[in-house]
Amino acid sequence: MLDEVIVHGRKDRAFAALFDRCDRITRHRLAEAGSAADTLTDILATARLSPGLELRLSGIGLSGSNAEDPVIAHDVPFAARARALAAERIGVAPDDPLLSLALHLSAAPYFLARYRRAQDETITHSDVPPPLPSPAGQKPGVVARWFDATLGTTVPQRDGSLETARNSASAYALQAKADNTRKAYRAGVRAWCAWADRHGLPCLPARSADIAAFLADERGRGLAPSTLELRRAAITYLHRLAGCAVPTADAAIGETMTGIRRTAARDGFAPRRKAAATHDVLAAMINTIDLTRLAGMRDRALLLMGFYGAFRRSELASIEIRHVALVSKGLLVTLPQSKGDRQGKGVEIALPYTQDQYCPVKAYGAWLAVSGIQTGPVFRRIRKESSAASHGDAREIGQQHLTDRSIARIIQARASAAGLDGKTFGGHSLKRGALTTGMDAGAHPVKLKRLARHATYAALGDYLELGDPFDEHALSRSGEYSR
Repeated sequence: MLDEVIVHGRKDRAFAALFDRCDRITRHRLAEAGSAADTLTDILATARLSPGLELRLSGIGLSGSNAEDPVIAHDVPFAARARALAAERIGVAPDDPLLSLALHLSAAPYFLARYRRAQDETITHSDVPPPLPSPAGQKPGVVARWFDATLGTTVPQRDGSLETARNSASAYALQAKADNTRKAYRAGVRAWCAWADRHGLPCLPARSADIAAFLADERGRGLAPSTLELRRAAITYLHRLAGCAVPTADAAIGETMTGIRRTAARDGFAPRRKAAATHDVLAAMINTIDLTRLAGMRDRALLLMGFYGAFRRSELASIEIRHVALVSKGLLVTLPQSKGDRQGKGVEIALPYTQDQYCPVKAYGAWLAVSGIQTGPVFRRIRKESSAASHGDAREIGQQHLTDRSIARIIQARASAAGLDGKTFGGHSLKRGALTTGMDAGAHPVKLKRLARHATYAALGDYLELGDPFDEHALSRSGEYSR
């Protein structure tokens, strides 16, 4: 169960640190054998250690961890347990010959597991981690962790080898999905795996009848049809990544989803769209902001830039100083990535000067002046008690981007402060408000589509908040048809 023992630094110190942790029988065997390399591995393979050691995983990056060898378990008492935990995390059998386990002896000894594909043995010049093996047939928990780790794969550094080039191609393919899409897929796969585990069903490969039952059960919990479609897409993507036949195209699942949508419509279910923060609504929100506080200066800039740029909340969250340029007519914001920019070419968004107190350009300049921000994210977390007079004390302004959810909460809070129903507003309210205001002002649909940065006019319609349907009727001003 233990393949190798590696000593770091001085042997006497390394063995002393390990000796105190070993059980009595192992200490006796070590005292008799000394440090002979040919017997050390056999002795420590059965040693029981107290306290246990860390278990690290080499050669596989895990989502949420930037460590080269991330720790996946603590207080592991013996080698067999370390091997079983590593196998479960990777999604292979404990006796898989490509899984190796080493015990590293140092001042703080630890287990290190590594998984190699057969062809990796010939590529000694490459340190690129191999793709995770497919977890088909494994427990749902293993499948969920595998999917999460796979989506977190980063593009390896080029070293000229064919294996690295192939791994890079796989990593780039994963990057084709937007961050929010990957987040939704992770949630969908976790939900599916948890449900399958609860009912003792296989989750990979899955059976179409089980997936249909899962979607029906999720609808019973109150999930919207659009959320269920994301669940279905996530399960599809899981099977494709794992190299399994895709069961989600089965007619039974299609009919189940059709029935769910029809039933939802019959029961009066309608997607809950966030209220549009039109110019009048925006003005009401701005007028209640306390500009003596840092949060007030930030939020005014955030609301005005979000409105005049018709930004999504994720786009607002991602803006950095280097993305914004002051030109003669206003601000020019360059987004390296955007939902509608599938080719990754970047998008330029113009924010014009206005002749009133709701100018996004002036609000942005005022926020930078009081915050002292010169590089990095424009919109950051602020301590509630911070005042604008502090001029951006580093202890009061954070270094990281606001999250998209934080921006949605800010919009809701500012709407509530203006006497509006904050729950009806959210991250899409600024974009909807900008497009609706433009439509009411008679802006040409081409300009609205350009402001929205949508590929089609059909997508634009979802963001417009129409007024009285009788006033907007195409024949409402014609008396020719009246009797």
